[in-house]
Amino acid sequence: MKKWLFVLFVLLHTVGYSQEWHTDLDAAKKKAAATGKNILLVFSGPEWCTNCTKLDELVWESAEFKAEAEKSWVLLRADFAQKKGMPEPFDVNDTKVILAEKYNRDGFFPFVVLLDKNGRRIGKTGYENLETAAQYVSLYKNMTAK
Repeated sequence: MKKWLFVLFVLLHTVGYSQEWHTDLDAAKKKAAATGKNILLVFSGPEWCTNCTKLDELVWESAEFKAEAEKSWVLLRADFAQKKGMPEPFDVNDTKVILAEKYNRDGFFPFVVLLDKNGRRIGKTGYENLETAAQYVSLYKNMTAK
């Protein structure tokens, strides 16, 4: 019985700290409008970008970020599978390509863009070599103030 209670506790705890990453701007804008939150858009190349992987481990998976994201942001992610300079066939109608054309024309990775509920850019940043998730959360929160 104790074992089942422990498993149930772990599952509930994990679900409580899970987060929803959107890949479609329109869906993110609808949720942002409904909740009154801004959109945090992340351009990442998790399979080839070292700093993207660092942000995944340090920030996106942290309890501090997940708690703040739940209160403040609708999360939107554009992951690119191949390294820049090694072109992959792509569909110009692919949502990540559309997002890159609109918000990341220079192709920076990782790249974080804060948008309002209508998709207008409020702020932007990249990898900042900060030491804690709390420092990144503060950085993203301060983009709203600018």
